[in-house]
Amino acid sequence: MTMVLLGVAAFLLLTLLLALIRIWRGPEAADRMLASQLFGTTGVAFLLVLAYAHSWPALMDVALTLAVLSVLAVAAFVTRVVRIDRDDTSGESGNGESRKEPHA
Repeated sequence: MTMVLLGVAAFLLLTLLLALIRIWRGPEAADRMLASQLFGTTGVAFLLVLAYAHSWPALMDVALTLAVLSVLAVAAFVTRVVRIDRDDTSGESGNGESRKEPHA
């Protein structure tokens, strides 16, 4: 059973490597955020598998902490993106009218 769990852990490490490559390459901020979410979720799964395989309950606490930090990172990202979108649209009139000068 331990060998199966270590095989799963090796697969999760490969997935972490792929997520790290996607974070590095981008190309958009949303792609990087999704990859960092994959990194956080896979990291939690990896820690839980190792905790079960080696009977280390302290790793479960670390996995829980990583899960909470991952959720906070998403909340911070969404807050930042919404704030940027509001700043971009704040110059618009909001009623659908054009800002062109009327014809004289």
